[in-house]
Amino acid sequence: MAEWETLLTDQRDGVLWIRLNRPKANAFNQTMIDDLLNALKQAERDSKVRCLVLTGEGKLFSAGQDVGALGGGDDGEVSFRAHLAKTYNRLIPRMRALQKPIVGAINGPAAGAGLGVALATDIRIAAQSARFVFGFTGIGLTSDSATSLMLPLLVGLARASQMAFTNDPLSAEQALAYGMVNQVVPDDELEAATSELALRLAQGPTRAIGLTKRAFNRAHLNDLESVLDYEAHLQEIAGQTADHREGLTAFQEKRPPSFGGS
Repeated sequence: MAEWETLLTDQRDGVLWIRLNRPKANAFNQTMIDDLLNALKQAERDSKVRCLVLTGEGKLFSAGQDVGALGGGDDGEVSFRAHLAKTYNRLIPRMRALQKPIVGAINGPAAGAGLGVALATDIRIAAQSARFVFGFTGIGLTSDSATSLMLPLLVGLARASQMAFTNDPLSAEQALAYGMVNQVVPDDELEAATSELALRLAQGPTRAIGLTKRAFNRAHLNDLESVLDYEAHLQEIAGQTADHREGLTAFQEKRPPSFGGS
C-alpha cells in the first residue's frame, strides 16, 4: 500500500487497517478525504484485501470536519454545497459501494462528519471511551455525510431527533442499546476484538459478503446519493444563517453559543 499524508495503513492476513492520523483530533480536511478515497480505491482493486478496518489514531476516532480548513471564496463565504460535493458526498458512497466489509473500530469520540463516516462502516465495535455526537447543530448547521439517513435508520427517528436537536453525546453503552454499534469492549481490548472479527470476515466468502452488502444497499440505502445531495442543499441554507456565524464564532472562542433562531 502507498504511504499517506493523513492515514496509517497496515495490511496483514487479508485485513487492511486504516487509521485516521491527523492530530490533534483526526479532523477531516480535503487531503484526508482524498487519502481515504484513494486507499479505498486501492483496496477495491487488491484481491489480497478481503476486509477493511477503519479506526482513529490516538484517543479520538474523528472530531469531524476541520472548520478551519473549509476556506472560502473571495468574499470569505463558504459554499457548503461545493465543499460537500468534493468531500463526503464522494466518500460515503465509495464506502458503501465497496464490496468488501468495513469494520469500524470506534476508539474514541466521533462527531459531526466523523459520526457520518463511522456510521457508513458495515459493523462497528466501540471502545468504552467512545462517544457519539451529532455535532452539526452545535455550530448552527444541519446534517451532512448521510447522517440524516444513517442515524434514524440505526437508532430510530425519535432517538436520532433527540441526538440532533440537543447535541448531547451518546455513550458507547447507549449506542449499543440503541443499535448504533454491535459491540462495546474495554479500550485496551478494542484492537484484539476488532482483529478477531476482521480476520473471520477475511476468511469468509467475501464475494457473497460483497453481494449481500449490495443487496442491503439496494433495499435500505437506495436513495443515498439523493439524500447526500439534499443534505448539501440544506447545509448551504444553514451555512448562511446568523446562528451558524454565532456557533462558529463561539466554537473558535471556546464559549457556549448564544443562538437567536435565525
